[in-house]
Amino acid sequence: MPLTLDKDVLLFFEDRDRDTFVRGDRKLRRMLRKAVYAGLRPGRQKISGFELSFVLLKRALEQSGKTVHVNDFALAKKNPTFPVGLCGYAHILNGWTLPNPAVLGPGIYDHPKQAPALMKDARFRSYIAFCSWMKDLFATIYPRDQIYLWFGGMDLAQWPDHSLQEKDIDFLVYDKIRWERDDLIPSLRQPIIDELTRRGLRSEIVQYGFYTHESYRDLLRRSKAMIFLCEHETQGMAYQEAMATNVPILAWDQGFWLDPNRPKWEEMPVPASSVPYFSSECGETFTGATDFAAQLDTFLERRSTYTPRAWVAKNLSFQTSAELYMRAYANAAASRTNYDVA
Repeated sequence: MPLTLDKDVLLFFEDRDRDTFVRGDRKLRRMLRKAVYAGLRPGRQKISGFELSFVLLKRALEQSGKTVHVNDFALAKKNPTFPVGLCGYAHILNGWTLPNPAVLGPGIYDHPKQAPALMKDARFRSYIAFCSWMKDLFATIYPRDQIYLWFGGMDLAQWPDHSLQEKDIDFLVYDKIRWERDDLIPSLRQPIIDELTRRGLRSEIVQYGFYTHESYRDLLRRSKAMIFLCEHETQGMAYQEAMATNVPILAWDQGFWLDPNRPKWEEMPVPASSVPYFSSECGETFTGATDFAAQLDTFLERRSTYTPRAWVAKNLSFQTSAELYMRAYANAAASRTNYDVA
């Protein structure tokens, strides 16, 4: 059967490592790495963010009725004018020789200056950005009209509504502070805990990378609200999982991209957000320890009015995820006229 844009999507994915000695040995190394990680941290599954994004993309496309062909080089070669999607880490582009028009991402680069001439390649038609602040960053180098927003969809069945559960935790403090922890634990996290304690509010801390999905689900069932501590996110699956269970969020949103690699590419601060998919229906934000108490007052006053699960259902569905990707895919195909190539 011929490929058609209505039914078929060709995706290529590479995780963080590639074959070293023989074809396919990267898969063995990946399995060994996950096995070692599971042994060191029982019950915790090790999966890269880019791999998760790819899994969610494939799922969204399949739920929308598409047949997704993964890493099928023979099929792509047989259909050289049919678009392809390249996902994962940047090394997927090393030695890429297929002539097919392409969507790049989700994944690939952290900053456009890592490959400033990338979109000058006539094959590369669309670049995926996870969120608006990332799109603005990449648009400083790449043509804005070739950059498309996309997010991984949220499964509401997997993250059910917990609002009617009995709650014994007032605030679950989600700690994803990645850099300068020696400074930020005493200057940010501890003052927050102290303020909650002063008000007689019970809190529990969960640290990124040190919990299982099962334990996290249990904590969400028990929690009335979440305080989310992360410098910035391009999507932020953890806080969105909390919102899906109807747990409102009070998020530290200091406003800038704090990646230690930033000075390699940018002299000036880069605007960023820790909650790139968010609204007043989901909760509140604060910029640091100095305004936390005031924003906590606002949050507590409004807590009964927040409807984060309804917001997630409306804005972060698998259907919308698939539609967003297919806009980028259609753009990659736009200048080609013959897609039904056998």
